[in-house]
Amino acid sequence: MPRYDGPMPLRVAMIAAECEPWAKTGGLGDVVDALARALGHVPDALDGEVEVFLPRYRSVPVPAATMGSRRVRVPDPRAQDGATELTIVDVAADGYRLRLVDHPPAFDRDGMYGPPSGGDFSDNAWRYGLFCRAALETLRTEPERPVDILHLHDWHSGPAAIQRDAWLADDPVLGRAAIAITLHNLAYHGWTARDDLRQLGLVPGGGVVAADADGIDLLREGIVRADVANTVSPGFAREALTPEGGFGLADALAAKGDRFVGILNGLDTVVWDPATDDDLAATFSADDLGGKVACRADLLVRLGFDPADDGAVLGMIGRLDPQKGFDLLHDAAPRLVAAGARIVVQGSGDPVLAAGLRAMAAADPTRVAFIERFDRTMARRIYAGADFFLMPSRFEPCGTGQMISLRYGTPPIVRRTGGLADSVIDERTRPGQGTGFSFEAATAAALAGACEAAMAMRLAGGEPWAALVARGMAVDFDWARGSAPRYAALYERALKIRRA
Repeated sequence: MPRYDGPMPLRVAMIAAECEPWAKTGGLGDVVDALARALGHVPDALDGEVEVFLPRYRSVPVPAATMGSRRVRVPDPRAQDGATELTIVDVAADGYRLRLVDHPPAFDRDGMYGPPSGGDFSDNAWRYGLFCRAALETLRTEPERPVDILHLHDWHSGPAAIQRDAWLADDPVLGRAAIAITLHNLAYHGWTARDDLRQLGLVPGGGVVAADADGIDLLREGIVRADVANTVSPGFAREALTPEGGFGLADALAAKGDRFVGILNGLDTVVWDPATDDDLAATFSADDLGGKVACRADLLVRLGFDPADDGAVLGMIGRLDPQKGFDLLHDAAPRLVAAGARIVVQGSGDPVLAAGLRAMAAADPTRVAFIERFDRTMARRIYAGADFFLMPSRFEPCGTGQMISLRYGTPPIVRRTGGLADSVIDERTRPGQGTGFSFEAATAAALAGACEAAMAMRLAGGEPWAALVARGMAVDFDWARGSAPRYAALYERALKIRRA
């Protein structure tokens, strides 16, 4: 296990738009929460403080008992006098401090990034710019506990890098802090057009944005201004340096040299443990898989499938987005159903993808189920009760679904890309060593072929199948033992760079 050798304690402040369980649309929220908790469990590492700044969206529950609150005055380009007072509410989370930035005009809305009907709020640059400045102003007025690391996550926190460099670089507290940025998804840049620059307090030719610029890319600014940058798997880090995988940012990432790395996401092995999961019909472990049989039967009954049918159950969970390959499953489904498979999909998002899946389930409800919502309990039942878990992503920075399914004894079938390639060993190319199945081409035919090979191995049963399941359940993705020490080392690297 990587060991952290730097001086301690550190004060780490994360700035993120999501944090499980308060606000989540995808893997970003899971990672922020799990990493913040795991850092406190790294041997000889963070004996200091970890805090997470998060917008208080309308959907964020605030417990009756908090650690207190304070008012902070923040420069605001939309305020008549140029500044706004907002509230910071401190909440004791599991191993870290959650700091909610409460400003109803910005965050008390139906939706986090945009309305339920789709699209983005037109003032997102202002909303997240104000959020970032609130985090910085809070930190700079707490000199008795100076912050060491500003850990930014994705484009929403990009304004913090701009604000620190442009207006607060000489601040005695913030000026000494190093910036690390984690890139969870390079497809979303937070592009702010020229006409919207004033939402961020910027003007063309004002020192940050060139006079002839069309706008500003907040993710690029975060990368360029950070002392270190990482993405969430070594495989995706390599892909990000290519024109196809960099989404227009390959040059900025390449310019960082060895200050850009890939750190594979971990998994919270306490939260995700089939031996203690109360949401399951029966618990089970690698030593006793009896409960998994009960979980499979329970899932089939809930879906309206025949529990006596031994045909393979293929599960898929996620945000309905072309990136995730739901359309590939839709197109492969007739071939898979004809081969005896049953399919269950849970997710919401893209209305075109949802309509296709809805129609497919309506046409054959005894073999195809579509659960059009995010349901934590049902997701756990799918992970435990399905025979295989599908992740046919076109690109995947890391993904956690495949890690969960491995832990729950459900071999994943994935496209060989990014973090999926880093975390799943293909049984077809490495027989006797595999933990799942993978395929190369982003096509329905390639997905179907991998599924058919997996189903054939399951049907044959015996020691090869049992060994495959056992190898998967034995993989250790625990945050504290794997990824968190690498982040602690990355922080020390950032500090050395900043203080040099």
